[in-house]
Amino acid sequence: MAQIEQSDKGGKKKKGAQKKMPIHVDFTPMVDMNMLLITFFMLCTTMIKSQTLTIALPSNEKLEQEQQNKTKQSEAVTIILDTERDANGLVTTEIDEATGKEYPKHIVYYYEGKPEMADENGDGIIDNPNIKVEKFRGNNNGETQGIRSILHERNQAVLDKIDALKARWKAKEISEEEFQAQAKEIRNDSTLTRPVIIIKAGPNASYESLISALDEMQINQISRYQIDNINGVDSALILSYKTINGIPLQ
Repeated sequence: MAQIEQSDKGGKKKKGAQKKMPIHVDFTPMVDMNMLLITFFMLCTTMIKSQTLTIALPSNEKLEQEQQNKTKQSEAVTIILDTERDANGLVTTEIDEATGKEYPKHIVYYYEGKPEMADENGDGIIDNPNIKVEKFRGNNNGETQGIRSILHERNQAVLDKIDALKARWKAKEISEEEFQAQAKEIRNDSTLTRPVIIIKAGPNASYESLISALDEMQINQISRYQIDNINGVDSALILSYKTINGIPLQ
């Protein structure tokens, strides 16, 4: 509490002189109140569960070396990441006409199965490269776009089962722990048609593009994927695609 202390030292005082009244503030109750408030907030605070990225780790199943390097051609999808940059090396941006949003200009080359390498006239350009181009795009009115649409279609069997399981979880028929455990079993179910995604980053690809590719694996519930190095075959496919479609070479 604040206390006003009046002091009278005696002696004559000038007429009209202002009285000096020193004020003393006792902060002890305020300190006690602060400690009570801190204790109250500590006891009543709800701790937020940290949000972490779930990574599909390799299984402990023992395979021969020859089996590890093989996968079904019908299941394999190779993604090659590239990023368009300006003269200063900064990532350029573009406007998506469908949504009006601005996106970094990341280019996603992809091909399914084995690459086509036929060059009948021997000019160093592949005649019919089976490589296509997409971009990273979010959903538009509930519809998948860009490379997400391709991955969504390839993993449709898994996504349908997980969507049905998610409906049961939202209806509170199963707990979150049961949902996570059963969803993991679905993602690793070998009886379902599941793609194997090989992610490769080109020399101009940014770190952001690689993170975007990994995000697409999680969004599309793809459990079988790996990050690999770009090779000469991949470079030849991109070069041939640009040459055939009249795209300037960087």
